[in-house]
Amino acid sequence: MTVAEKSQRFADVRVGDSLPERDFDCDNVQLMLYNAVLWNGHRIHFDEPYTKEVEGYPGLVLAGPMLGDWLHQCVDEWLGDDGRILSVDYSNRQAAYVGDTLTSGGTITAVRPSEQEIDVDVFIKNKEGALVAPGTMVVRFGESW
Repeated sequence: MTVAEKSQRFADVRVGDSLPERDFDCDNVQLMLYNAVLWNGHRIHFDEPYTKEVEGYPGLVLAGPMLGDWLHQCVDEWLGDDGRILSVDYSNRQAAYVGDTLTSGGTITAVRPSEQEIDVDVFIKNKEGALVAPGTMVVRFGESW
C-alpha cells in the first residue's frame, strides 16, 4: 500500500468505528503448547483433575497472556501493513476455560491527526457477553518496518 493510500485509510477512521470481531475456541492442545512456550507450569492449564478437584475450577483455565495475544491479533489484523501498534494495556477480569468460545473486538475511541495515531478500546468477551479481558491500544498509521 502506498503512503497516500495509508493516509487515506487513516483519514477514513472515525471515533466509534468498530474493528472486525474474531472468535477463538481454545482446545487442550493449543493451551498446552502455548503454556509450554511460556514455560508456564501452573497445573490449572494442563492437569484437569487437579484443576477441578484441588483448585475448584470447572475446567482447564486459559492463560492470561494468551488473551492478551488475541487482543493484539485483533488490532494487528485490522491494521495490516498500514501502521503499527505502539502500546498495549489490558487486564484479565474473569477466568475463561477450554471449550469456551471467546470473541475479540474493539472500538476506536480517539483519533489524533497530527500524530496519525488512534486509541482503541479492545475486549474479549465470552459467549454470554461478559467482559473477560478489556484493554486499550495506541496505533500509529503510516509507519513501516
